[in-house]
Amino acid sequence: MNDPVIVSVARTPIGKAARGSFNITHGADLSGHAAEHAVARAGIDPALIEDSIWGCGYPQGVTGRNIARQAVIRAGLPVSIAGTTVNRFCASGLQAIAMGGHMIAAEGAKAVLVGGVESISGVQPPPDEAPNKWIMEHKPDLYLPMIDTADNVAARYGISRAAQDALGYQSQMRTAEAQEAGRFDAEIAPMTVTMAKKDKETGEVTHHEVTIAQDECNRPSTTLEALQGLKPVRQGENKFVTAGNASQLSDGAAALVMMDAKEAERAGVEPLGRFRGFAVAGCEPDEMGIGPVFAVPRLLERAGLTVDDIDLWELNEAFASQALYCRDTLGIDNDKMNVSGGSISVGHPFGMTGARMAGHLMFEGKRRGAKLGVVTMCVGGGQGAAGLFEIF
Repeated sequence: MNDPVIVSVARTPIGKAARGSFNITHGADLSGHAAEHAVARAGIDPALIEDSIWGCGYPQGVTGRNIARQAVIRAGLPVSIAGTTVNRFCASGLQAIAMGGHMIAAEGAKAVLVGGVESISGVQPPPDEAPNKWIMEHKPDLYLPMIDTADNVAARYGISRAAQDALGYQSQMRTAEAQEAGRFDAEIAPMTVTMAKKDKETGEVTHHEVTIAQDECNRPSTTLEALQGLKPVRQGENKFVTAGNASQLSDGAAALVMMDAKEAERAGVEPLGRFRGFAVAGCEPDEMGIGPVFAVPRLLERAGLTVDDIDLWELNEAFASQALYCRDTLGIDNDKMNVSGGSISVGHPFGMTGARMAGHLMFEGKRRGAKLGVVTMCVGGGQGAAGLFEIF
């Protein structure tokens, strides 16, 4: 079998959904921008790339019609590169990486472009929701809003509001520190777009050209006291989720170029890391956030590793309640997890996040001298996904 390695990473900054810089930017523009820069950074002949595999949480609207193929065309890449879009909700970008790795390892592909994209601004509220009648009668929790599943996890497993707010604050502070130190700069490709602004008093909408060069969702000036003062989104007993301890709705795209290690060597390309494995698992839909506690052990067992063997963890912070449960149940060292903050502060464009975290793992892992890293996600509908990476 061939040896899949990651040779380049590029992503857009992350914009606030609806109110941010990408609020009228098409999904093909987001994914095309990331793709163009990832291929340019790889420094390879684009004709070597066989396929474009992209994850998207809502592959419809401005991210519909096979956004993976659109990314190729929008990036100005050769039409010989095919494209397919994959959906595993929040783990879609990580799933795309796994599929790219499998194409190289099992099918002998020389190079594959992989990534993830989400334009929540362009698809919310979801236009194509059509719940199945039988499922609604027999397993309605499959359609349960994610906020409710997060509250369920907190109540069921005793995750206090105080602990959730503390994780939210930690995420904000870690992201602020990383941003100030420029630790995201190597992965971000700044982008100039047109943004729509609405006057609150008159309702007039105007358009402005803006250049976004860093993530715009985090709040570096926030305080723990401010987070503790926020009201839960849901009202009533055992309601914990607030705007401060949950991930933000946001827009963005991330791309990676993967190659066979021998092909990369022939091309004179120095890899950033290696894709080592991928595992998924299912769990009850009404507590979907705990999925990683089932996927991670399966991943590590296959690789002959333990939690303590992993130097760096990127565990998606969809909600503080589920991130805390997964961290503590798996026994992950807090100092090794989300060291630059997570989705609570950075933002969470659903299909992008897994690819973003894998890319950040390459750069931050090298900076820290880490050798092994895991990216793990909870997934809507009751799933967990986890990917193992070797960092060079």
